[in-house]
Formats: sequence, structure tokens, C-alpha cells
Amino acid sequence: MMLTKWTRLLLLVSAVVTLFAFGASSAIADMAAAEKWVDEEFQPSTLTREEQLKEMEWFINAAKPFAGMEIKIVSETIATHEYESKVLAKAFEEITGIKVTHDLIQEGDVIEKLQTQWASGQNVYDGWVNDSDLIGTHMRYGFVVPLSDFWEGEGKDVTLPTLDVNDFMGISFTTGPDGKIYQLPDQQFANLYWFRYDWFTRPDLKAEFKEKYGYELGVPVNWSAYEDIAEFFTGREIDGNIVYGHNDYGKKAPDLGWRFTDAWLSMAGAGDKGLPNGKPVDEWGIRVEGCSPAGSSVTRGGDANGPAAVYALTKYIEWLKKYAPPGGFGMDFYTYLPYLANGNVAQQIFWYTAFLPDMVKPGPTVNEDGTPKWRMAPSPHGPYWEEGMKLGYQDCGSWTFMTSTPLERRKAAWLYAQFCVCKTTSLKKTHMTLTPIRDSDIRHVSFTERAPKLGGLVEFYRSPARVAWTPTGTNVPDYPKLAQLWWQNIGEAISGEVTPQVAMDNLAREMDKVMERIERSGTQKECGPKLNPEQDVSYWFDQPGAPKAKLENEKPQGETVDYDLLLQAWREGRVK
Repeated sequence: MMLTKWTRLLLLVSAVVTLFAFGASSAIADMAAAEKWVDEEFQPSTLTREEQLKEMEWFINAAKPFAGMEIKIVSETIATHEYESKVLAKAFEEITGIKVTHDLIQEGDVIEKLQTQWASGQNVYDGWVNDSDLIGTHMRYGFVVPLSDFWEGEGKDVTLPTLDVNDFMGISFTTGPDGKIYQLPDQQFANLYWFRYDWFTRPDLKAEFKEKYGYELGVPVNWSAYEDIAEFFTGREIDGNIVYGHNDYGKKAPDLGWRFTDAWLSMAGAGDKGLPNGKPVDEWGIRVEGCSPAGSSVTRGGDANGPAAVYALTKYIEWLKKYAPPGGFGMDFYTYLPYLANGNVAQQIFWYTAFLPDMVKPGPTVNEDGTPKWRMAPSPHGPYWEEGMKLGYQDCGSWTFMTSTPLERRKAAWLYAQFCVCKTTSLKKTHMTLTPIRDSDIRHVSFTERAPKLGGLVEFYRSPARVAWTPTGTNVPDYPKLAQLWWQNIGEAISGEVTPQVAMDNLAREMDKVMERIERSGTQKECGPKLNPEQDVSYWFDQPGAPKAKLENEKPQGETVDYDLLLQAWREGRVK
């Protein structure tokens, strides 16, 4: 059929009007979706409703070039990321038009897929939440985009003006020695001392403990007190149950390595002073000269097999044998957890606060009014520890982006990452998952009101003490390669195949071999390993700092602190 010139013109005008109307209604729908999510889900917030909607309007506009795009994200399976995958991904799609597939897999699988993308150059995922423990790996290999470069350069047009980087409590964890920020915190949780507050405050138990040990039953400041308390409670009957003074696991599996790389050695006193990690020797026992790893063996100036490290492993095995529930040697990270909630453990030297949502559910360790029978406090330290050293571990799952991801896909994924941590969404996410990342969130009045039911979490994160709990630092040049050596060697000591000294000697030697291979390969041009020549251990023991010579007395007098006084100090802004 032939169309006249005027008919064609009318059809064209009609099409333009239709497209304009569709675009306008789409924009209205986006803001309508934003209002729905702000009103129905993203409350409370540190922002006013007007400020929240302004942030959402920014996302809508920034996402226009990517509308209809489908992106793939991956993270480990914990409650925080489940909330993101089920709730925030849906909200982001409805508000921006960008579809997100947010996969949840085990932590070890995340690292394996990271390595696959590095090795192949293929884009497996557009965005990653992986532990900041890999900061030393990321900054040296060049596979990761430094975010501070990205948001000042090619990602400037998709970087939220109200992101407020300085509000992130863990931003120092994701910053390299060069001052660049390589990752952005998405969630964080600490390993803190856990104990039965109701038992520790019983007058009869307090009197009996003081008579036996000569000091007050309370939060242990040092490992000597922790051991005394473990002995005091183990085998005792309380509330009709036989109870234990310690809880841990010892199965030879990858998660055994986390128990040690997550700062077990630094708690004992291995490594040097310095925050967020010891310098020049960190809590893995790795020495750096400048920014280059120089060795982990004592003969190279490291501390992975020094007296403090051997003491740490020795106590781990001893306490597991004497004071933990039966079967601990055959348990892994996941199977040992229920013992705390069952109500037959008096204390645990460190416990990940990521499991707090399960521990506040009704059960044997929660009162009828919802307040816990337990509390959290700083973990005790060993005899080699000195003031100014890190005291515990803090996991900091952080947004990470690869150079092998195409720029447009990286930009779209960066928008989703910011959506998950922006002030509009972050406070509600923190209440749902209890893994705070923003200082402004943890200080919000809603957490003041909720604090009595969270066993010390709020007070800890508001206190100056929190800076001594940090992730693995930049001394570790290749986390995937080095981390796997820990559980294999430590597992041999726990099973009795070798002594703790031999196990740590083997571990230190094998870590040095890996670093030697990296040095020879030349794959890490900036801050790569440059190992020290081996020298007699006496040379290094004579130098200041780590490694430290063996103490004549590894069990000094036990020391405790009253929990309520400690809590008051935190509330007043003091460490202790």
C-alpha cells in the first residue's frame, strides 16, 4: 500500500509521541518504585525520606545508559549477602532497570572463581564481594581495578556523590601501602570473646572461683585467665547440664586454616606492633622490608615458626583436648557452632559476630524478654602480646572489580555495589544482618534502642577498641596460595602426626618457597617478595620487635575485668 507524505508524517509524529510518553511513564514508574522501596523497606535510615529519594533519583539517572542490561555478581553465603541477593537486587532492578543475578557460593569457591577469571582473562562475574584479606594479592598482581582511581577517572560519572567513603569503618582495611583504595567494604564482623554472663555473675560461682584462683571471675584479659576459667567450668553441672569451659574445632579441612589466619597467632603475641597490621612483621608471621615480603621463617626475620606461634598452636591443641565438648577434633567450622546455642558452653575465646542473628533467636541462651544470657567482649591475649598490637580479626567482605570486566559492565555492577552500601539502604541492611560497615549506622538511635538485645555488639563498634580488630593485611602477597598451607600443616599437629614446632617450621618453610617462586617469576613487579638471606635465629632474636625469644614463663598470673565496667568504658569512649 502506498502512503502519502502526510500519512507518513502523521505516523512519525505519533511514534515520537508514543516513545516520549513511554519514556516519561517509565521515569515516573522508576520514581514510584523508589518511593515504594524507601517507604516499605528502607527504614530506618540515617537520611531523611527526602534525602533518600534524592539518592534514588541519582541512581535512576546514572543507570539510564545501562537499562535492560543483565549483570552477574557473586559473594559468599552469609546472611548479609542473602539479603542483598533476595531483596536489594530486586529493588535495584525495579528502580534502575538493570537486572542483577547475585549468586551465593562458599567462600572457597569465590576465591577459586577469582583465580579462574585472573588466569583466563574471561569475564566470569561483573562484580565480586570478596574478603579484604586479599588486599595484598590484589594490589600486587594488577588484576583488580583500584577503586579510588576508578571513581576519580572512568567511573566518575557512575560514582554516588553521597557515597561518603570516610564513613566506612573498614576503609583502612582496603587501602594499599600506595594509598589507593582497592575495595569497598560491604559487610564486616569481628571475632570476639563470648561468655555466659548469667553464670559469670552468679555469686556462688564467683566466690568459688576467687577462692580457688585468687582473683575475680570475669572477662579474661589474658590467656592465663581464659585457661583457668576453662578448667573451672569444664565438667561442672549447671542447670541440669554438664558444661564445658571452651569450644573449638580441629578437623583437618580448609576452614581450620581460617581459625589460624584469622589472627590466632597475633592474639598470642606473634608479630609486631602496628594497626591495622603489625609492621614489619604481621600476624601471619610474614616480614616486609619496605612493601616487599622478606620471609616468614625466623631465620629470615619472620615469626611464623617463632616461640609465640608455637605457643599459640600448643595451646590450641591443649584446650581442645581438655576443655571442649567431646568430638571437637572431628568437627569443622560449621558443625561445632550449635554448641553455644545449646547452652552447655561457658566461654569461647573468639566467635564470629556474623552468627549473631541466630544467637538472638529464642532458645536456651536467650531470656524470655529477648535479652541474651551471654555477652561479647574483647578476646584475651597471650603472654607475647604487647599494647599496640592487633588483638583480633575482623572479616571485611568488600566490593572488588576486575580489569578483565568490560567497562560498561563494570560501571553497571559498580552502581549495584553502591546501591547495597549507600545511606538509603545500609542502616536497614545492618539491622537485618548485624554486619555494620558505616559509623553513622551503628551510632543511629535505632541501635541505641536495640543494643540491650545484642550482647555488646553495639558498644564494641562504637568504642575506640574496634580498631584493634583487623583483617589480614598487605604483607600477604598471594592469599590463595599461602592460605591453603595453613590448614594442611596445622592439621598434622592437631592429629598428632608432628609436634607444634615441626608443624610451624614446615609451614614457614613452605610459605617461603611460595614467595621465592613469586619472586623468581617476576609476576609481582610492585612490592613483590624479596626474601632475606637466612641467618642464625639468635641474630633475629637480638633485634627489636618480632620475632621474640621464648619466654621463661608462658603462664603469668591470670587477669580479668568486670564486664559491666568494660562496657561503661566503651560507652565513655575509652578502650578500657
